[in-house]
Amino acid sequence: MERIKPRTLSGFMELLPHRQVQFDRMVETLRRTYALYGFTPLDTPAIEASEVLLAKGGGETEKQIYRFTKGDTDLSLRFDLTVPLAKYVALHHNELSFPFRRFQIGKVYRGERAQRGRFREFYQADIDVIGDGALDIINEAEVPAIIYKTFTALGLRRFKIRVNNRKVLSGLFDLLGLRERSGDIMRTIDKLEKIGPEKVRAILTGDFGVPEEGADRLLALLSTPDPMSDLEDLRGQNQLLDQGVGELSTVVGYLSAFGVPEDHFAVDLTIARGLDYYTGTVYETVMLDHPEIGSICSGGRYDNLAEYYTEKQLPGVGISIGLTRLFFVLEDQGYLNEDLLTAPADALLLPMTEDLSPAIALATTLREAGVRTQIYTEKKKFKSKMNYADKLGIPYVVFLGEDEIAAGLCSVKDMASGEQVKIGPQEAAQRIRAGVSARSAGSPIRDRD
Repeated sequence: MERIKPRTLSGFMELLPHRQVQFDRMVETLRRTYALYGFTPLDTPAIEASEVLLAKGGGETEKQIYRFTKGDTDLSLRFDLTVPLAKYVALHHNELSFPFRRFQIGKVYRGERAQRGRFREFYQADIDVIGDGALDIINEAEVPAIIYKTFTALGLRRFKIRVNNRKVLSGLFDLLGLRERSGDIMRTIDKLEKIGPEKVRAILTGDFGVPEEGADRLLALLSTPDPMSDLEDLRGQNQLLDQGVGELSTVVGYLSAFGVPEDHFAVDLTIARGLDYYTGTVYETVMLDHPEIGSICSGGRYDNLAEYYTEKQLPGVGISIGLTRLFFVLEDQGYLNEDLLTAPADALLLPMTEDLSPAIALATTLREAGVRTQIYTEKKKFKSKMNYADKLGIPYVVFLGEDEIAAGLCSVKDMASGEQVKIGPQEAAQRIRAGVSARSAGSPIRDRD
C-alpha cells in the first residue's frame, strides 16, 4: 500500500497540545470578559447559502470566498462573523430583545494568499451591539473599555486604543472641497502609517487629482498633536464635521468613567477603517512595542447591519480580534506565559499492583474532588512512566502500592520540587488542588511592563 505523506494545508494553523491549551485559555479569558459586559454567546453555521453570504457581492470577498456546490445547492464557508450576524438578526428580529448584545468566537475562511502570520482558516473573536432603529452613543464609548478590559485580562499592558470618527473625516473632506473623492481619500489615508505621508500625498495629488494645497492642509490636520483642540477650532464651518466632533468628544469624555486610563487611548485622525461600512466612531488597537504588526483589534459604528436582508433599520457598533493571527504574533514575539500549567492532567496515578481496582477507586475519588487524574496502565519500566509525566508537564505523580493500600494512603510526588509524601486520598486531593491552583495563576500573556 502506498503511503500518503501527512501534511497540513498552507494557511491552516495546527497546534501541538501545550500550545492548544494556551490558545484555549485565551478564548476562555475572552468569553469571561465579554460576559462581564452583558454579551450573550452566539454560534452560527460555518456554511451558509452563497446568496446570503454574498448579498453585498463583488470585490475581494467574492474572490476569496470558499464556494462549492452540494447537489443543486450553492454553498460557501463564512468569511467573517458579521455577515452571519446580520442574517441572524434579520431572521430572528421578532424573537430578540434590543439592544442585542452578542459575542462570537469562531473560525472563518478566506482563500487569500497564505503568508507568515496570515491564515486561510482562522478564529475571530467579535462583539457587537445592535439597536432596533437607534443606538445611543454611549455604546460607542463603552467599546474601548471592553477592549481595554479584554487585553489587560489576557495579560497585555503596553497597547493603545486609537479612536476616530468617520463623520469627522467626511466633514473635513467637505470643508476642504474633497467630497467627490472622499471614498478614495479615506482608503488612502488609512494607509498613512504603512506608507508614510509623502506617498499618501503623492497618491492624493497624482492619482485622485486632489489640489496640493488641499492635500497639505489635510495631512497637517491628520498629524496634529492635539486633534481635539484643532477640531474645536473648526466648529461651525460644516454640519457633518460638527456632528462628528460632538460624538468624538462624547466618547472621549466617558472613557475615564469606563475605567480606561489616559495612557491607553488616543484620538487619532488617521484611523479611517477602509470599509465604507463604518459611519461613526472607529477603533484600532496597536501593541506599542510592535507597531509593525498593525491593529490587533478593530471595528466601529455602522448604520444598518442587515440592509441586504430586511428593511428594518439595525444600527450597531462592534469590534473584532483576529485571534489566530494574534496568537501567532504573541508566540513569535515570546509573549506567551510559559509558566502556566498546560498539562492534560493534574496527577498521573501509577498503580503498583496487579489488581487495578484500588487504583481505579483512588482515581475516582480524586476526580470527584476536582483533580484531573490519569491512570497510567501501560506495561513499561518505571523510568519511562516518570518520563511520560515529565514530558507532559504533569505536576504530580501518585503511587499506589501494597503498603499504601494496606494503610489507606497514597504517595504523592511533586514533580517540580521532588518532594514526596504519604497521605490519605482527601488530603492528597487538597494538596494537588492547591499546588495546581498556584501554578495556574496568572494571565495567558506575559507582557513587558
